[in-house]
Amino acid sequence: MADHGAALRGGDFEGLLAVLDPDLVVRSDMPVPSGAPSEVRGAAVWAKGAIVYGYLAQLTRPALVNGAIGVVVAPRGKLVRALRFTIANGKVTEIEVIGDPARLGELDVSIVD
Repeated sequence: MADHGAALRGGDFEGLLAVLDPDLVVRSDMPVPSGAPSEVRGAAVWAKGAIVYGYLAQLTRPALVNGAIGVVVAPRGKLVRALRFTIANGKVTEIEVIGDPARLGELDVSIVD
């Protein structure tokens, strides 16, 4: 997922789309503003929003999250967010964003160097 992270950190929309399945589904357990979806469908839709928050990619580390490829955000060693990726045919098809503190505490996370 190095290409995904590099594209995100660099604000490379086309590069990000290249690693995402066009029918990408992103689900999040994080609180969302009223009316905002907790599920996003479509690579282009998600990538536009992700580019806006690309600066946060500087805080991510590659990891295995419950045995799946993913990334974690753990400033000063405190896990605040984990993303698990499902990959098929070389593309990211699903992303699960985990930010609920109770769920984060139940995850099996191994940092990958």
